[in-house]
Amino acid sequence: MIRTRELTKDFVVSRTRTVHAVRGISLDVEPGELVAVLGPNGAGKTTTLRMLTTLIPPTSGTAQVAGYDVVTHPDRVRAAIGYVGQGGAGGASQRVRDELVTQGEIYGLDRRTARGRAGELLEALDLTEQADRKIESLSGGQKRRLDVAVGLVHEPSLLFLDEPSTGLDPHNRANLWEHILRMRTAAAEPMTIVLTTHYLDEADTFAERVIVVDNGQVIADDTADALKAELAGDLVTLRVAPDDAAALAAVAERAPGTRSVRVVPESGASSVAIRTVDGPGATPGLLRAADAAGLAVSRVDVARPTLDDVFLGLTGRSLRETGVDGSGAGPAETGAPTGATDELSTDGSEPTKKEVLA
Repeated sequence: MIRTRELTKDFVVSRTRTVHAVRGISLDVEPGELVAVLGPNGAGKTTTLRMLTTLIPPTSGTAQVAGYDVVTHPDRVRAAIGYVGQGGAGGASQRVRDELVTQGEIYGLDRRTARGRAGELLEALDLTEQADRKIESLSGGQKRRLDVAVGLVHEPSLLFLDEPSTGLDPHNRANLWEHILRMRTAAAEPMTIVLTTHYLDEADTFAERVIVVDNGQVIADDTADALKAELAGDLVTLRVAPDDAAALAAVAERAPGTRSVRVVPESGASSVAIRTVDGPGATPGLLRAADAAGLAVSRVDVARPTLDDVFLGLTGRSLRETGVDGSGAGPAETGAPTGATDELSTDGSEPTKKEVLA
């Protein structure tokens, strides 16, 4: 469904400065996959999506989407895909049903078919009661469901979701995903979805595959479980008296399956944090070894790894430290030049609705 080879995008900020937003991304997405793209602000996620959706041209490299080249056949790409961007899709003063009908007609549906499709989407996305309201009067969750409806109005085989739930409260986030997943599986063939998100739990829970992007490059690509097992490992934390921490750390370093050991000072105690291949399996052996060494462990915690742990293992820093904290807000990646964020268009701004429709 998607095939890119050495895809790059540079933004010329001034005569002396060029921002290399995407630096040679090669990836393949098969039909029916739900793929999440993760990375800090400025990693190149949204810029990549904009190239794949023909909103901006690549500087070099190639990309085929739904079987068509994004440069030579952008019209065919657009006819085959749905795109839910970070900005609202509808005009504020437009009524909800009218907006969907208009969008359907833009995609070539006759008015009767467009009205029928609008009715289906209003019901599927729980917007029937809001059909005659102006978009500006909708709540945040309702607006995002409308954005998804606009992206699906022409029944695309491939849907791009660029941070679809950013800014929504937990209830509305869950509600939005419930609708998206139900519509995806209700289709005759499962819809292919490519998602960028700042919420690690969304990628972990819903994505069948996770692609981690940093500094404009793909640095990991696998299932969430495989990435966590291979690149992070379980975390076993043993609490002991401060004077025993160094000895326990030495014991842990010799234990089978140990990947890393770190002493964390605490008030009146110390914790020894142990990254290991199999936390539940390793814990009994660690406790026996501590007891044999005369070290009294007062508390044991075992935690499964997160996707943030994966990023930490890959780059030495946390996604949350780079602004991906679940709020969708935060500074651009440390060290990135001003303007080198995903939000850049060709002129450093969000595309307008007119530009998207063009």
